[in-house]
Amino acid sequence: MHLKGGLHIHTTCSDGDLSIDEVVMVYESLGFDFIALTDHDYLLRPDCYAPVKDIKTGMIVFTGVELTVFEKGYVHVNRIDGDKETLHIFNHPSELDVPMDKAIERISSVAGKMPIDAVEVTSKGFRTSEFEIPEILYPKVATDDSHTRIGCGRAWIEMDCMREKDKIIKAIKNGDFWNCYI
Repeated sequence: MHLKGGLHIHTTCSDGDLSIDEVVMVYESLGFDFIALTDHDYLLRPDCYAPVKDIKTGMIVFTGVELTVFEKGYVHVNRIDGDKETLHIFNHPSELDVPMDKAIERISSVAGKMPIDAVEVTSKGFRTSEFEIPEILYPKVATDDSHTRIGCGRAWIEMDCMREKDKIIKAIKNGDFWNCYI
């Protein structure tokens, strides 16, 4: 089955402008099959994602968190929870504002502390192709890191996969997807 998905989406649970219901409505209208809610750890309110189970949608809605990891400054890593599988994505390395060798060193250093399954090759949904290099040893994912309505649907992944959370996560870990941009 052909699937379209967004892996880095913020809501009013942290610093996003849209509620969970509004995010679901927007991404559903854009033809997405799955999304991952990844609000910031330091702003995430307890039980904020509780309403997800009651939302009426044909999309798969993953919940997760954008973790703040301190490694020579701070970086962000999305943790996206499936039913049994968990996906960790090193977020927006282009925003580190360091030379490529230092960015790769930072990714490797974080990977020594926690799992890293993929690396974003976008910044706010815009392609950062300089990070699409073999020296970064992980699958490269496009995300829109949306915080506002205008940021929704700028970049996403597509894949041929069964509509199950853990199958989607495994496909991403295996690099069985392709990146798309508006």
